[in-house]
Amino acid sequence: MWQKHECNGRVGRSGNHACRQGGEAMTAGSRLSRCLIAAALVGVVSTGSACTQKAADATKKDVNAALDTTKAGADTAIDATKSAGDKTADAAQQTADKTADVAGKVGEKGKDVVLAVGAAVTDSWITTKLKAKFADETVLKGSDIKVETTDHVVTLKGTVRSGEAKARAVAITAGTEGVMRVVNQLVVK
Repeated sequence: MWQKHECNGRVGRSGNHACRQGGEAMTAGSRLSRCLIAAALVGVVSTGSACTQKAADATKKDVNAALDTTKAGADTAIDATKSAGDKTADAAQQTADKTADVAGKVGEKGKDVVLAVGAAVTDSWITTKLKAKFADETVLKGSDIKVETTDHVVTLKGTVRSGEAKARAVAITAGTEGVMRVVNQLVVK
């Protein structure tokens, strides 16, 4: 009698095998089928693994070649970056040295110009400086002061409105850089 039943989670037919606790007993036919299937699988796996091993070896070889190329490219990029950094540092140092050299030369030239100009126009500078100071002084508004400078000696001529204005003009002149002596010829009007 053939009846379907469940044995250890598998569906089978009664009479084809005997159920026992923990497993099942197989008939000779099912054992043969399972052996053939197992043998076929072993052959496929063996053949497949041989193909798979060749493919794996080829893949490893390709990956290693790609890694070597990548490493070589990275090394080249690192070397180029280091070289560029060194060149940039050298250029920056040369620029700094050149800037310091030029600044030093400009400073020396500036001193030379100041000395030359100071010696040549000291009297003119004193005269101009005094006229500017007199124009800014409120007590001297309305005054008519003429300034003459010769060998650092300043002569003040003209008219002022008060004695206070006269004294202030003399004080400003005496306090100006480069003035050695003041000759006061101002008249109060």
